[in-house]
Amino acid sequence: MQKIVTNLWFDGRVEEALELYTSLFPDSRVTGISRYAESGMGEAGEIMTADFELAGQAFTIINGGPHFQHSPAMSLLVQCEDQAEVDRLWDALIADGGEPSRCGWLTDRFGVSWQITPTRLGEMLASDDSAAVERVTQVFLKMDKLDVAGLERAFRDA
Repeated sequence: MQKIVTNLWFDGRVEEALELYTSLFPDSRVTGISRYAESGMGEAGEIMTADFELAGQAFTIINGGPHFQHSPAMSLLVQCEDQAEVDRLWDALIADGGEPSRCGWLTDRFGVSWQITPTRLGEMLASDDSAAVERVTQVFLKMDKLDVAGLERAFRDA
């Protein structure tokens, strides 16, 4: 059992979000759904909470209404192995109303903030070569979707 589970507050569209999120990552599935009863705070039969896994990590969605909104102050960071994975996830998450942002951040059509980041970026930023780190930083600060080849060029070019 995972001790800490991220809980995402939604105002409707829970089934749509579950379908999208679980389709994007291997080892992902819905593990449980609770529905509002007649006397509940939501419409009877509508999803109240849903438990799901993304890449084996547990999450919960609560369909709690308009009281709280998502914020970039909390985002889901995805470590991508290569540009193909960055492209696939980026495109899927900004589709149908999502919004790109800077430095690999985006907001999906449900308002959830994501960071779609190649693992290679973290390796470059952890380098002992401070000049290379500065070059990479200057390049990625100007990018929306991160471009691994562009980051690699900045890291190598003195």
